[in-house]
Amino acid sequence: MKFGISVSTKIDDWQLVKYAEDCGFDMAWIPDSQMIWSDCYATMALAAQSTSRIEIGTGVAIPGTRIAPVTAHSIASINQLAPGRVFLGIGTGHTAMRVMGMQPMKIRDFREYLRVVRALLGGGEVDYTYGDTTRTIRFLHQDLRFVNLENLVPIYVAANGPRALRTAGEYGDGLVSVFNERADVVSHHLSLVKEGAERAGRTFSDDFFVAAFTSAVVLKPGEPLTSDRVIDECGSYVTAIIHFVWEIYQQTKDEGVVPEAYKSIWDEYCASVEKMETPRDKRYLQIHNGHCTFLVPEERRFVTPETIKGTCLVGEPDEIIHELRESEKAGLQEVTLLPAMDQARNVFKDFAQQVIERY
Repeated sequence: MKFGISVSTKIDDWQLVKYAEDCGFDMAWIPDSQMIWSDCYATMALAAQSTSRIEIGTGVAIPGTRIAPVTAHSIASINQLAPGRVFLGIGTGHTAMRVMGMQPMKIRDFREYLRVVRALLGGGEVDYTYGDTTRTIRFLHQDLRFVNLENLVPIYVAANGPRALRTAGEYGDGLVSVFNERADVVSHHLSLVKEGAERAGRTFSDDFFVAAFTSAVVLKPGEPLTSDRVIDECGSYVTAIIHFVWEIYQQTKDEGVVPEAYKSIWDEYCASVEKMETPRDKRYLQIHNGHCTFLVPEERRFVTPETIKGTCLVGEPDEIIHELRESEKAGLQEVTLLPAMDQARNVFKDFAQQVIERY
């Protein structure tokens, strides 16, 4: 099992990646969301120069905001700074697109995007379509090492829905999901990934990487989930999930998309959205406020023991270790923590000392 961190991408706090490396974490996933955080590639460049062991990658890159050749060249540039320890996490763009009132990339277009990126990172030529024009492209001057294509940059596809999971099997070297820290979810996700691999004529092997995004709180003996410390550390993640679910519900009007852990607060949350001061046609500007960065005070009431347990890795050390070992048996290979920005160092230190060192 590997252990990773994700951060609120703040370019002048890149030292957080070095702090995580010193704590014993293996991977650092740097989010890419242009209207929320700093630029992920600039932040990764600074972190890459100052670390020596930790793997660094996008957590996750957004195809809708950069054309495929740019994403390939950006991650290959970071690979020149940290050869052999760079990865590309990539998804259709939930928050980065929705925070602008746009939709994530369609799966059909996402598959084509991955095809181009994968070919370019492999150092070859590929047919690329821009607008109505299709041309063959490749990286020039490869011998001058403007980018590093010699050390493999694995592609980890972010997916939770069936079509995206199959796409991960077709084009990815790995999968990253939410809720994937649970053994039953890992097994279900992998069954769909294998379908995609088989459809593409790829051999699914044990080295296919499987990771989970979550938040974690290591409880003190007897500490309740209602304690201020617990809510402060994981609340921004818990509410980010409800924002995501609300967006999906707006598209489907299917209450089946609401996780069981959120059903008790769902009606109250939807009512709170209707009372937002932001006009309905601009509500996307308010829905994602605080996204995985801080807990909006008005949303604190939605961080309940049920929503915490339903979305986070929480418990005393032995409980967390047991849950992770069960998930590892099901195929999970890495778990990534995404705490509130002002709690990150505390969360990373506690988890490293009480879980990683004992795992």
